[in-house]
Amino acid sequence: MRSPLLSVLVVLALLSAAAPPRIHSLNQDGLFLYDMKLSLDDPDSTLSNWNTRHSTPCNWFGVTCDSLTNSTVTTLDLSSANLFGPFPSSSLCRLRNLTTLILFNNSINHTLPQDISLCTSLIHLDLSQNLLTGPLPESLSLLPNLRHLDLTGNNFSGSIPPSFGNFQKLQVISLVYNLLEGSIPPSLGNITTLKMLNLSYNPFSPARIPPELGNLTNLEVLWLTQCNLVGEIPESLGNLKSLVDLDLAFNNLYGSIPGSLTELTRLVQLELYNNSLSGELPKGMSNLTSLRLVDLSMNHLEGELSDELCSLPLESLNLYENRFVGDLPASIANSPNLYELRLFDNRFTGKLPENLGKNAPLRWIDLSTNQFSGDIPATLCDHGELEELLLIYNSFSGKLPASLGACTSLTRIRLGFNRFSGEVPAGLWGLPHVSLLELVNNSFSGSIASTIAGARNLSLLRLSKNGFQGPIPQEIGWLETLQEFSGGDNKFNGSLPQSFVNLGQLGTLDLHNNKLSGELPTEIKSWKKLNELNLGNNEIGGEIPKEIGSLSVLNFLDLSSNKFSGKVPLSLQNLKLNELNLSYNQLNGELPPMLAKDMYKASFIGNPGLCGDLKGLCDGRRGKDKSRSFVWLLRAMFIVATLVFVVGVVWFYFKYKSFKNARSIDKSKWTLMSFHKLGFGEDEILNCLDEDNVIGSGSSGKVYKVVLSNGEAVAVKKIWEGVNKKGMECGGDVENGRFQDNAFDAEVETLGKIRHKNIVKLWCCCTTRDCKLLVYEYMPNGSLGDLLHSSKGGLLDWPTRYKIAVDAAEGLSYLHHDCVPPIVHRDVKSNNILLDGEFGARVADFGVAKVVETTGKGTKSMSVIAGSCGYIAPEYAYTLRVNEKSDIYSFGVVILELVSGRRPVDPEFGEKDLVSWVCTTLDQKGVEHVVDSRLDSCFKEEICKVLNIGLMCTSPLPINRPAMRRVVKMLQELGTTTTTDISRTKSTQKDSKLPPCYYDDGSDHGSVA
Repeated sequence: MRSPLLSVLVVLALLSAAAPPRIHSLNQDGLFLYDMKLSLDDPDSTLSNWNTRHSTPCNWFGVTCDSLTNSTVTTLDLSSANLFGPFPSSSLCRLRNLTTLILFNNSINHTLPQDISLCTSLIHLDLSQNLLTGPLPESLSLLPNLRHLDLTGNNFSGSIPPSFGNFQKLQVISLVYNLLEGSIPPSLGNITTLKMLNLSYNPFSPARIPPELGNLTNLEVLWLTQCNLVGEIPESLGNLKSLVDLDLAFNNLYGSIPGSLTELTRLVQLELYNNSLSGELPKGMSNLTSLRLVDLSMNHLEGELSDELCSLPLESLNLYENRFVGDLPASIANSPNLYELRLFDNRFTGKLPENLGKNAPLRWIDLSTNQFSGDIPATLCDHGELEELLLIYNSFSGKLPASLGACTSLTRIRLGFNRFSGEVPAGLWGLPHVSLLELVNNSFSGSIASTIAGARNLSLLRLSKNGFQGPIPQEIGWLETLQEFSGGDNKFNGSLPQSFVNLGQLGTLDLHNNKLSGELPTEIKSWKKLNELNLGNNEIGGEIPKEIGSLSVLNFLDLSSNKFSGKVPLSLQNLKLNELNLSYNQLNGELPPMLAKDMYKASFIGNPGLCGDLKGLCDGRRGKDKSRSFVWLLRAMFIVATLVFVVGVVWFYFKYKSFKNARSIDKSKWTLMSFHKLGFGEDEILNCLDEDNVIGSGSSGKVYKVVLSNGEAVAVKKIWEGVNKKGMECGGDVENGRFQDNAFDAEVETLGKIRHKNIVKLWCCCTTRDCKLLVYEYMPNGSLGDLLHSSKGGLLDWPTRYKIAVDAAEGLSYLHHDCVPPIVHRDVKSNNILLDGEFGARVADFGVAKVVETTGKGTKSMSVIAGSCGYIAPEYAYTLRVNEKSDIYSFGVVILELVSGRRPVDPEFGEKDLVSWVCTTLDQKGVEHVVDSRLDSCFKEEICKVLNIGLMCTSPLPINRPAMRRVVKMLQELGTTTTTDISRTKSTQKDSKLPPCYYDDGSDHGSVA
């Protein structure tokens, strides 16, 4: 028999085993941090070692303690820990010795609370690249010891509080990439301890630079890029004697550059590009002996380039798109560290300094669109680092120096539209890293050397309008990356090399107006990406290969003025050609009937033996046996009658089936839930749900058009339960009908409570046990995707597309910024943007929408991907993390669709999607190959700016994507001003100059037209 004492011990042991872990062994700081852990969502278990096994938290991840006591927390660094939730001030501010707090690159959301002022020991506070919203807390300035404040890359809005001028010891303040409004407060000039002031990329109201900033005599970095600054640069900035970096780029500053800036003797970097500054450079530039980088491009500066500036030990000099005149000072060749020289689009004259490049490791040279003359210095690549040599649109002459043929570091060479002559150095043809070689509009002679076999990275070869001669070498067919070969208006002879059939990436082949002969290769099915084939005005003979008809993306075909014979291949009917010219050959026989169109009426003249129903060709039907025509007529009538009979039987069958299904619905069991005042009942809806009224089908059900008794129309989506459909194109919660249930619940929950002119209106829902109906407002013009990518896409001119982009952006901005809590759509695409009778846009289909939690444990990861191919943000695809940035990426893809007219995924792109295709095409071919050819070129400037907004939205880094509220503002500004230029942007890192993609107008300047 068990003793009472033993029983008591057993019970106590069991209770001890079942009790929760004790945390009372932790010291006070550990308890506060443990409480912080409980308030955050940690999907990656980064804080897994924050447990109760130790007496102090000093060995926890990201925690550093005082070196003397080894018990009190002094530093907390949780950078890139993927933590979600509101800022835990109630826990952190109890750590009395916490001096450094770094939560960089997490998902800390909601607002920054005012009680952060209780963290009185903080010296270093870094909350950059998070999701914080709302106004900046005025109480931040009450932190008596704060020296470093970094809130970069959040969504703070409102004005910078004037109280920020009360910081006592602050040295660094960075508010880059937020949504701050108002103007820069003059009170910031009171923080005399400040060494770095970074306020760039905020949508401030137009305002002048506060002269009070000249009081910051300890300031080393002043970064105010794209802050909507206007007026003149204040003379008081000359008082900033410690300044090392001055960046006022991308604003609306005007007037001359103040002479006081020449007193900033410690200045290393001066960036004033993209303003409206005028006048000459100030005297005294030679005082700036520390100056290394100068960027004054895209202004209205004029006069001669001073020898004072060129005699400085510069590393980078960018003065492009100004009005400078005169010669380039010879002293520029003496700068020992010069690696970047961009002076394009000015009025420079004279010769280049003969030693240019001898004393400096030149890497990028762009002197395009000037009036330079003379020879190219042979010393440009003496240091073996030259990558880009861009000299188009000048008056350079003479032969190319042989030293260029040995410059293996070159990647882009553009020497077109000059007066060069002689033969091209053999080594230049085969440079291994060159992707673009452009020699057009010169007087070059000789032939293409066989050394071109070594140019394995060559994509674009442009040789038109020269005196090149001889046969085209077989070695060109070895260049697997070649996308364009333009060699028209030369003297090439012989046959096209058989090796050309190996060029699987070729998009343009233009060799018109040469002396080519022989026959075309027949094995050209590998030219799957060929868009333009122009061999006009040569001596090529034989038959036109029927394989040309298999080149599905070909839209320009010119074989005119040759010696082609035989029939026009019937397969040419398969092509969708914008330009066809087979004139002045020796073709004969009957013209394929689909080519006998007025748009091709001049395409076949000069072929005496060719017959067809076009003016100028013989009448192919004249003289035919009339009885034979009568037989064909009888056959046609019989076929038509048979088809009518079959279609009638099929129609009757489905009509009868729909009638039976409609009769089987028990209308008494339907439940109607309305979200607006209705003028109809469920009976009126149910009576019209037959196949004749189906207008579409989506991932979760069919959509019907129902015309009500009052003459108005509504759209009805029927969702059947228990049916396993395919779900979303690239994901979705699809399992035994669960997708349909979730889709219905999400749409009702979302659309039932929101009201916005650019969100589709949900009138009501009807439910029964087996079926659910959603009743929406009817949109006569259907979805943007269906309209844009159909034959009716031409109806969407640029003003209409621009309006659609603004409307859709406003709808998404409402979801992200005005709904409490915010809503993430998760399936933004052109097919989910509907158009009313006036082409006004509504965001629709909220079947996978999710509420973004702003309390508790923050944004959560999804179990599966929801979205559509080509629209899914990169980070969402591998983290399943849901936030507004994924919607912004998808909307950026929609913008690229509107600009290019192309689908988000297309066989033409290969393994790429639309975003990758646009980036590659911009870089290699220029913007004209991206913009939809159906759009009027008079809108080019605005189209390019909208394109750049799309590229910003599709940045691979979520932090670089603008918030939807900012996207709306940028789009709206395009309608009222043409001065906003967003093509060039800095990332959150100060040394980054360009986003991942930028508009290349063909002159390699990286600037928007």
